[in-house]
Amino acid sequence: MPQYMLLIYGPSDRSPTPEEMAAEMPRWNEYTQGLQDAGVMRAGDALHGTDSATTVRVRDGETQVTDGPFAETKETLGGYYVIECPDLDTALKHAARMPNIAYGSVEVRPVIDFSAMPAPGEPASATA
Repeated sequence: MPQYMLLIYGPSDRSPTPEEMAAEMPRWNEYTQGLQDAGVMRAGDALHGTDSATTVRVRDGETQVTDGPFAETKETLGGYYVIECPDLDTALKHAARMPNIAYGSVEVRPVIDFSAMPAPGEPASATA
């Protein structure tokens, strides 16, 4: 069954206050429990803020390490869920129930299943 990553974005111009977080946590716990009860949740976690990020890239053989995210954006990635469900429409329905949907956004992406790909040198199987 396909897996989908639900990437959770929120406004980058402000972080919720501790009081706002405390008020919203029951909704997130309920949402997470709903995914578990539906049997679709495979993983999920919140991320620390962009001020804790470090970006690594290698250019012309030289490793470059920079504090913070690479790009300035209007929204920041705050966490993710990995769910397993029959199709994209089902994944989109789960994404539409996310607690931040009224002020943030959720990017839904299929996860590539490399185990289903042929090994190097092995012919791809024909599908009808």
